[in-house]
Amino acid sequence: MTNPITIAAIFLGPLVLVFLFFLASRVDRRRGIGVGEPGFFERNGVPVAIFLLVAVSFWALFLIVFPQLYMVDYSFHPKLPQLKRGGPEDVYTLENYRYFLYGSTRDFSHWNSTHLNAFWITIFVSMLITVLNFAVCYPLAYYMAQVAKPRVMLRLMLLLVIPYWVNEILRAFAFRVMMGTGGVINNIMIATGLIHDPIDFLGLDVALYSGLTYAYLLIMMFPLYNAIESLDRNQVEAARDLGAPWWHIHLFVVMPYAKPGIASGATLVFMLCAGALAAPQILGGPKTLWFTPIVYDRFFQAFNWPQGAAYALILLSACMAFVLLVMRVFKVSLSEIAR
Repeated sequence: MTNPITIAAIFLGPLVLVFLFFLASRVDRRRGIGVGEPGFFERNGVPVAIFLLVAVSFWALFLIVFPQLYMVDYSFHPKLPQLKRGGPEDVYTLENYRYFLYGSTRDFSHWNSTHLNAFWITIFVSMLITVLNFAVCYPLAYYMAQVAKPRVMLRLMLLLVIPYWVNEILRAFAFRVMMGTGGVINNIMIATGLIHDPIDFLGLDVALYSGLTYAYLLIMMFPLYNAIESLDRNQVEAARDLGAPWWHIHLFVVMPYAKPGIASGATLVFMLCAGALAAPQILGGPKTLWFTPIVYDRFFQAFNWPQGAAYALILLSACMAFVLLVMRVFKVSLSEIAR
């Protein structure tokens, strides 16, 4: 266990921050900001408001904020037996981050190429899959939101949702069956004469990238649909009447309006893809490098929890950097992404 001062900082820091936000809201109301609007308790009633505050606070603080802060502190400690934790040997150190860079806590002459390559491949492929998801989902989301009739839209939505009633692991195994050397796709291509020898889709990571793209289609689809559906159709008609080509309408009318939905979908897809565990283990080839299984191995194979916490924090930092990049590119706020 870490020292009492660190524990106090982990648990009291978020509470102090919440209290400061509360004081800021009180100051705003005294200055007349939002005075004409009904308050939180007035909108929801006292019993419901108290329940929401307690439930959301417990969920946010005890299940998200406190564990994350404890993981940050844990990542700066060495691996020690349980009896030595909190003793004189339990000091703050950077050896877990040095191991990520060099593969050793003492020899710094060589880079840890295995873990570094896995990390950068995971980040690059996650960005690529995010772009592919947008390319697949945007035309369908636009058709459902602006073109399709309500009955057709409901049928398309149902067809999209039904496959996701099946567990993600089972869907990953289905992709493995379809794309194996003796799978359905290879058998069809051989039967039609397109190829003579089966293609190793698993070894080429085609199955992995296809499975990840398919796994998070709905995560991109719903934010896009919600954003485009609220677009006034008269804007599209006006642009069309003025002679704008179709690509001009989408690039300068629809997409700028749907920026919050695009940013929200891209953020969710990237973070889920970078943190995927089941699909890389099931669909990955023998040479597949993915960072999440390495983090998993730090915890449950090497039993090095401080090092696993450091690796998880590195991946989390990369995801947060991607969120900031999306906010800057699309010029949206964090509240618009989370909306």
